[in-house]
Amino acid sequence: MAAQTDTQPAPVDLPGDGDWLAWVSQRCRDQLEEAQQQVGLVKAGSSDAPVVLVAWNKAETAIANAEAVALWAEVHPDSAVRDLADDLSQQVQKYVTELGLDRDLYAVFDRLATSSDLSVLDADGRRVLEHTLRDFRRAGVDRDDATRDRLRALSERSVKLSQDFGRNIRDDVRSIRVAPERLAGLPEDYRAAHAPDEDGLVTITTDYPDLVPFITFGSDAEARHELALAQNNVAWPANDQVLQDLLAVRRETAELLGYDSWPDYDTEVKMIGNGQAVADFIDRVGEAAKERAGDEVGVLLERKRVDDPSADAVATYDSRYYSELVRREQYDVDGQVVRTYFPFEQVRQGLLDVTGRLFGLGWTPVAREDAGTWHDEVASYDVDLDGTRIGRIHLDLHPREGKFKHAAQFDMVKGIAGEQLPEGVLVCNFNRGLMEHDEVVTLFHEFGHLVHHVLAGQGQWARFSGVATEWDFVEAPSQMLEEWAWDADVLATFARNEAGETIPADLVAAMRRAEHFGKGLYAVQQMSYAARSYWFHAGPHDDLTSYGDELQRRYSVFPPLDGAHMHCAFGHLDGYSSGYYTYMWSLVIAKDLYSAFDADDLFAADVALAYRDKVLAMGGREDAADLVADFLGRPYSFDSWAAWLAE
Repeated sequence: MAAQTDTQPAPVDLPGDGDWLAWVSQRCRDQLEEAQQQVGLVKAGSSDAPVVLVAWNKAETAIANAEAVALWAEVHPDSAVRDLADDLSQQVQKYVTELGLDRDLYAVFDRLATSSDLSVLDADGRRVLEHTLRDFRRAGVDRDDATRDRLRALSERSVKLSQDFGRNIRDDVRSIRVAPERLAGLPEDYRAAHAPDEDGLVTITTDYPDLVPFITFGSDAEARHELALAQNNVAWPANDQVLQDLLAVRRETAELLGYDSWPDYDTEVKMIGNGQAVADFIDRVGEAAKERAGDEVGVLLERKRVDDPSADAVATYDSRYYSELVRREQYDVDGQVVRTYFPFEQVRQGLLDVTGRLFGLGWTPVAREDAGTWHDEVASYDVDLDGTRIGRIHLDLHPREGKFKHAAQFDMVKGIAGEQLPEGVLVCNFNRGLMEHDEVVTLFHEFGHLVHHVLAGQGQWARFSGVATEWDFVEAPSQMLEEWAWDADVLATFARNEAGETIPADLVAAMRRAEHFGKGLYAVQQMSYAARSYWFHAGPHDDLTSYGDELQRRYSVFPPLDGAHMHCAFGHLDGYSSGYYTYMWSLVIAKDLYSAFDADDLFAADVALAYRDKVLAMGGREDAADLVADFLGRPYSFDSWAAWLAE
């Protein structure tokens, strides 16, 4: 870990029940003004590399603070604040684009790199300079005036399209209305929470707390079909054209910058290196998992034929339901029994206890009136290490109207030693009552990003603060933390039912055995998503629905859902663009990282703290491959992932 300063800064002073419109606006504008002032100092032309880089670091810190306004577009309950945040985000990104195309600013860094004595810089400082020059080149600063003007226009267009794409998903909650008897198979607490209306019908929405239990436990196949169709048509048809426009903007941007394709541009700064390597990786994983996936879908089909002897295929909306039945009947794992051990409040506290013990962290609750948060359900905690506060986190974990619909960690503040504490926000959409175990796993996963953000927010450089590694590595630490949600000893610390009984070790063992079923299905379905992400960006396609269905047939064992347009609701096509392969790429590395831990003692301090300090706390100070090699004592390999797939 980086050394702590004697005086730690205070968290951001949020307005709580005050005037959020004024606060958001002022916060963003103040940070932009600070950035402009510091950029002015950089452009003053000092030949002293440390002086220039300190001013640039302050500018990048202020820009990151201004960019964090995008958070409020995703979580604030007031639509006026969300709209303001979108407008301000456009202004911030316009300014960032202008900086990237500013030849005078670029000339300062170019002179430093070519004519200054860089021995006065440490390794981190030289890395900042190297990455800054790379970013200027990738922005197109060295192109002619007409090209730079076009790149500027494309960037502004891209920001607006991305916002439209996300907003259409966020605001489009769909639903079905069914007779109460069509809730057969659902847990008692679920049915109790979904009472019939005055027409005698029950409304089931596409929000996760409604959706996930329904498609997992609901025995009415047609009702599952109806809900799956609704969920796969969120933001259709609006996002179809939005996505086409966004893809066109990205293709033209890459072409103007001299790349063969957007994936080639996108992967230049990732571990994988180039676009063709993504295509090869997708095919490699798909081929490795193909046989296992075929066997597993055969098991599901055999079980489906018990209910429907004429069945000749397993649909996507069948997969969770029949996987649950197979686990119950063949592995003695009943998901409805398992969920009784995971009341939300217990899980949240258990997660804090587990990660605190693992990484040597303390989590101190902060009352809402002190944290000043945006909603009553947001839980805030100060994070301490060895008695020193090193950050603050905010957990916004339940759905509401107008809120981000999936699960992600958002930066509120990038940590800079002695200047500002790292603050992160975990945004999820979990049930307020009992959680499915896969939701527990998701919570551990997403919390991993939050831990990474805080631990890596103790250094000097904004460029390397938080989850600042290559984008195809960022999921690996979170995927590895999922392992703690599968360990019997770990779960025994917080998983208890209403009677106070701890989850039995033999049930957890059965859950682990059952978890092995479906790994092939998971891998090939992930590759069908990754293929959409890659091939949609690799070239133009007139009909994204039809082409997406073709890729589904090529990579997955589940046929496309007739009448569905899932690409419109596939939010990762914005944030991850052509890089959805990242999830499986990171999983390969995560399995290798986990191999260093003792499965019989997951809290062993030597390995846990080495991992904390050599990987998480480093942020982006070194290439991810080097961080992993430093921790493992060797380069990462596919071996652990291949062994996991074969289990």
